[in-house]
Amino acid sequence: MMPQESMHTVQSYEQELEQLRSLINKMGGMVERQVAQAITAVVEHDEVAALDAPEMDPHVDELERQTEALVIRLLALRAPMAGDLREVVAALKMSGDLERIGDCAASIARRAMRNELLSCPISLTGLHSMGRLVQENLRRTIDAMDQRDPELARIVWQSDTAVDELYVSLFRELVTYMMEDPRNIGPCTHLLFIAKNLERIGDHATNISERVYYSVTGNILPIIRPRGGTFD
Repeated sequence: MMPQESMHTVQSYEQELEQLRSLINKMGGMVERQVAQAITAVVEHDEVAALDAPEMDPHVDELERQTEALVIRLLALRAPMAGDLREVVAALKMSGDLERIGDCAASIARRAMRNELLSCPISLTGLHSMGRLVQENLRRTIDAMDQRDPELARIVWQSDTAVDELYVSLFRELVTYMMEDPRNIGPCTHLLFIAKNLERIGDHATNISERVYYSVTGNILPIIRPRGGTFD
C-alpha cells in the first residue's frame, strides 16, 4: 500500500495538472470570444463588440502569467516525466500563442470603428469569409486542446492552407482598390492590417494544434506546413 504522504503528493500533483488544464481551457475560451467580438465589430460596425475585445486583454494576460507560474512550479517541484512533461511544456507554449491571439483580436477591434471603415464603400465579404474560417479553425483548436484530440489537431494544421489562400486573395483585391482610386488607400490600409491579424491568428491556432499533437502522441508534425496562396 502506498504511504499516506506519497498518496497526498500524487493527489496534489494531479490537482495541479488539472489546474493547469483549467487555466489553458479558460484562456482558450476567452480568446475565442475576443476573436468573435473583433470580427463582429468589423463586419457589423458594432461599437459594443469593438470595446469588448480589448477589455478582455488584461484578463488573458493574467491567465498567461498564472499558467507560467504554475508550469515553473510543476517543473521545479514535481519533475514530470514522459507524457506529463510534454503536456506541461506544451501548456507554456500554448499560453503564449493564446495571448498573442488575444493581442491580434484586440488590434482588429481597435481598428473596427475608424471613421474610414465606417464609411467604407468596399465590400467586406472577403474579410467576413476569412474571419469565419479563422473562427472555425480556432474553435476546433480549442476543442482539440480541451479533448486532447490529436486527429482534430491535425485537421486544424491542414486547414491553415485555406486561410493563407483567402489572405492572399484579399490582399490582392485590396491593393487593386487602392490602385484604382487613391481615396480607397485609407480604408484599405486598415483592412489590410485586419486581414494580416486574422492570418496571424490562424498561424497561432496552427502552432497550438502542433503542440497538442506532440503533447498527446509524442510525435512531431512535419516541420514544413501545408501553405496556400503566394504573392508570386
